[in-house]
Amino acid sequence: MGQFADSNGTKIYYQIRGSGEPLVLIMGFGADGDVWEKHVSIYEQHFKCIVLDNRGVGKSDQPKGPYTTVMMATDTVAVMDHAGVSKARVAGISMGGAIAQELALNFPDRIQSLALISTWPVFNNYAKTVYQNLKKLRVTSSPEDFMELLQLWIFAPPYYEEGMADLREGQEGARDNDSPQTQSGFEGQLDACMHHDAVSRLGEIKIPTLITIGEMDIFTPPAFSKMLHDGIANSEYVSFPTGGHVHHWEDLERFNKITTDFFLNN
Repeated sequence: MGQFADSNGTKIYYQIRGSGEPLVLIMGFGADGDVWEKHVSIYEQHFKCIVLDNRGVGKSDQPKGPYTTVMMATDTVAVMDHAGVSKARVAGISMGGAIAQELALNFPDRIQSLALISTWPVFNNYAKTVYQNLKKLRVTSSPEDFMELLQLWIFAPPYYEEGMADLREGQEGARDNDSPQTQSGFEGQLDACMHHDAVSRLGEIKIPTLITIGEMDIFTPPAFSKMLHDGIANSEYVSFPTGGHVHHWEDLERFNKITTDFFLNN
């Protein structure tokens, strides 16, 4: 059963799954908390999972942007407060990983450990241009064609050899979605991604940190994760050789085991 937290007048939707010590799960842009399902089904066996819809997507409010990762970190704390959680492990995918960095930097006493998945400390101009281009193409494309474009960015070529049926199903799901993300929510989230910059502050993150990356990720390339690894002392860096931006789906069993073991030990 879902609930809403109030974050300075913005309603943020979240669900609680499982029991145990709390684990907050923050998704990437354009996706709601339900997209964690293939991971939550494992995590909930060990942890009380707090799964939120970021501002701008799902059942949460989708106010006009721009958003920032600091603003969205504050949203996450509002959810934790509403759920009665004083301190939690945190996993963030892509934009969720950028939000998780700001959580650790701005609310260090609330975060026990971090998993930073397919994310970055700052964008270069190439990445910013990719995101600006996505803003334009989402307006001019059909939902299914735009989903196909996103899939080409986030899945690695090996997945296409066996996964075409799943990819087409995702395109059909985008076509048939009767409550898609608003353009203002989409653009607000992309603005948060483009303007995130934690590079000079990474040394302030002192908690156990796991960084995972697909070696074939062209969307947030390994170089971004290596910057995180270099900047966060004693961080663990785990790569997935044939994985792309969504290595957490492409090599699901290995990813779930690595992240579950990390959180059980930290």
